[in-house]
Amino acid sequence: MNPVTAHDYAWIRTSPLFRHMTENGYTLTLVRGRSPQEVLRAMEAEPRGTGAGTAALIAANDAHRAGRHYWDDSYVAGAFEAPGEQGDWTVVLGFDGGLGVPGAQALSEGGRVVAHSRNGGIPMDLFHWFEDGELRTTFEGPAARDGSGPDELVPLMREVGLPLTPEGEHDENAPDVDGKAAVLALAERLTGVHVTESLLLDATYTRGLVPEQPAEEWTRVGVDITDAHGERLHREWTYEEVAAACDRARAESDAPVVIIEPR
Repeated sequence: MNPVTAHDYAWIRTSPLFRHMTENGYTLTLVRGRSPQEVLRAMEAEPRGTGAGTAALIAANDAHRAGRHYWDDSYVAGAFEAPGEQGDWTVVLGFDGGLGVPGAQALSEGGRVVAHSRNGGIPMDLFHWFEDGELRTTFEGPAARDGSGPDELVPLMREVGLPLTPEGEHDENAPDVDGKAAVLALAERLTGVHVTESLLLDATYTRGLVPEQPAEEWTRVGVDITDAHGERLHREWTYEEVAAACDRARAESDAPVVIIEPR
């Protein structure tokens, strides 16, 4: 396998596309042994045809957002095939705010899924490696890893440039490196897929509208704030009260605007 490092992904520093991805939040996922159509079905995505290039994908996602009267986490994702280790892989790009691909664990059954992302607000970069239905390694900071095999990738992580000691601790003496570029290099080490700006820009994407994922069940939400003067505000709402308030807000947003001119 080509021993790529963070240096091979220096292009992300000057790429307008990658700047758009990081500013708006993205997830880039690589899935072995599944077609784009299979991956989008597993994500429960509604088919949205095909389109050439990221410009069309971004336009489709922006059009979807513009048509919403209220915010939700649905988005238009694009998928295409690319050559990699042990055959073709499906590459999925979504401007999803860094939420990640739904069903990634199931998609890795009998194969491998590698994903990296960034949210669109305060930067939070995540990496996930799934193998045969199991989350093997995940991290935000490379020294704080989790998963069933959190230390398995330490040698590779060090080789691509991430600042780790042989024991997997943060190495304060390591040279400075673009952490995101190193993560892309790590993804290539695990997949054999060499992601370039032109690969993303010029691909023909099979598109799908990924629905908002259900949140964990909850019955009550509360606010408990004490201000600088020691005054405390405590209030709780039930799920039913919050749902009713959301329904009212949506109804009001859909209602026609009536302008009464002064006589």
